Parts: sequence; C-alpha cells; structure tokens
Amino acid sequence: MNGRRIAVVLFNLGGPDDQASVRPFLFNLFSDPAIIGLPNPFRAVLARLISSRREASAQANYALMGGGSPLLPETRRQAAALAEALASLLPGDEVRTFVAMRYWSPLTEQTAAEVAAFAPDEIVLLPLYPQFSTTTTESSLKAWREAYTGPGGSRTVCCYPEAPGWVEAQADGVRVKLVEAGDHPVRVLFSAHGIPESLIAKKGDPYQEQIESTCAAIAARAGLTDWSICYQSRVGPMKWLGPSTPEAIAEAGRDGVGVVIAPVAFVSEHIETLVELDIEYAELAHSLGVTPYLRSPAVGVAAPFIETLADAAVEALSRSGAAPYGPGCRADWKACPRTCERRAA
Repeated sequence: MNGRRIAVVLFNLGGPDDQASVRPFLFNLFSDPAIIGLPNPFRAVLARLISSRREASAQANYALMGGGSPLLPETRRQAAALAEALASLLPGDEVRTFVAMRYWSPLTEQTAAEVAAFAPDEIVLLPLYPQFSTTTTESSLKAWREAYTGPGGSRTVCCYPEAPGWVEAQADGVRVKLVEAGDHPVRVLFSAHGIPESLIAKKGDPYQEQIESTCAAIAARAGLTDWSICYQSRVGPMKWLGPSTPEAIAEAGRDGVGVVIAPVAFVSEHIETLVELDIEYAELAHSLGVTPYLRSPAVGVAAPFIETLADAAVEALSRSGAAPYGPGCRADWKACPRTCERRAA
C-alpha cells in the first residue's frame, strides 16, 4: 500500500548543549530509575547530590569538546542520511525521521508531540544502541510509551548486534587504523560502555552477550587474530563488567604491543570517545609505553551503517511488536522485549 505517512524515531541518550546545561543533564541522567534503582524521593535527592558534585569535572570535560556534546548534531546528520535512504526505498510513502533524546533536548516528550502532529500511519522505533540494555534501550522505549499518545501502528527494532552494515562499518574503521599502525604489532581492543554485573545476573540484561556477539562478528569480518573486549566509563562502588579498558591497555603494555581502540557500543562521537578514549586513555597508554595508541572512529554516517538502519526500518514495517534486525540476539534473556511480549501474551 502506497501513500503511507511513516515516522521513524531514532533514540539516543543525548548530551548537554553548553556549560549551563551540564548540571540539569546530569540530574536527568541520575534521576532515571534504570540508572539508580532507588524509589523517589530518595532517587531525586541522590540525583541532585551527584549532579552537583560532578558538575565542575563534567564541565571541564565538555570544555575539551568546545563546551558541549556533539551527540545531537551527529544524530541529526544520521537522521537526515537515513531519511534520504528511506526515500529511495519507499518512494510512494512520506517518511520523516525524528530524534528523541533520553536525558537532554530534544527530550522524548517533545519528540512525541512532534510525531503526533505529523499524524503517522506507521511508526518505527529505532534505538541507536546496537546492543539491547535495560540502561539504554529499555529506558528510552519506556519513556516513549509513557509520552506518546498520537496515532499510528508502532513496532520496535530492539537490537542489531550483528547487522551486516553495522559490522562492516566497524570493520572498515578498524582496518584503516591497522594500516596506519604499519609494521608495529597491535591488539584491537573493543571498548564498550560498562554496566554493573548485577544487571546481567538479576535483570537478565542481554547486553554483555550481545557485545561479545558484535565483537566476534567484527573480528571475523576484519580478519583479526589479536583482539579482546573491555569496558569503559565505570562509576560507583558496584562490580562492573570487566576487564576495564585501562586494564586492557595495561595488559597490552605488558605484552609489548600497541592498541587500536574500537568503540563498539557507540554509533556517534561524544564524551566517552572524544575525551575518555582520545585524551584520558591516550595519556594512560603513553605513560605505560603503549605505542602506537590508535582509535577507530564511531560509525557516524558511514554508508553501510545508514543502509543497515534503513533496511531495519523497512523490514520492521511488515510486522508489529519488538524484534531484532539481523543475527546476534538469543532472545531468551529475561529483559529481552520479545521475551517480555511472549510472557504477556
């Protein structure tokens, strides 16, 4: 059927636009029950305390990127590239892409109102988190369900850990850095954002398994022989997934090899790549004599990645509910959306 009005909603976490928005962004982040599980009002009190204490250090980090996060403009470029790809795939339909950020503008409520005003016949919810996690995908989708009251049949692409274009774009970036390394022996470190181990054991979060699936697929595609998985951005006293990226860099130093860092849970450049990987961990590598220290870019608007997003959206239009795109999802974890749908049926 032609002539449909189709809304494709891209979800991401968001980031502060400038120095003044750092503290309210942090408050929104730590107010999320997916991040801090305390009930209110205790969670709100703790969120205010954490955002106050971290404001100055976070502002200093964002100052290294010009004062604010580049995540929104990068996501808007992805949305524009996706809209162009979908116009070619669905020439008889009116397709519009939207961006919904979890913790800073455009917040989910704002985007939900914009989608409702568009009055779509069909909606595709497409998180920009290749691997599903309760801390990212589930949180964003929950906020959307609570905010959206407009028309349109909705379906979700809940994950795409081994989607062909996603894997190809990552492998392309790694290959470029391996060429740059020349004859120096290097180890590829796939660095993902960490989460507490308890989310895997208690909530049935599939994130770690899907990270491992993504990395194995990229390593096979790029023909890697020396690679490992590590996790960055740990906060708080809980035990997080490991080894940490600093630990993996130190191990490479002991083994006498350089490293190529590949961010495998991020599709856009932001503070975790531009500051944590490019500055903080680069300084650590230098202090440990780890050379070369190279970092492959986030996939951004790489053609294979945008093609994968477009194919995922088109495939989703033929169904309802939540489903992954491509291989790499076992779908039997307690937190998996398809598992939850089966239980509710």
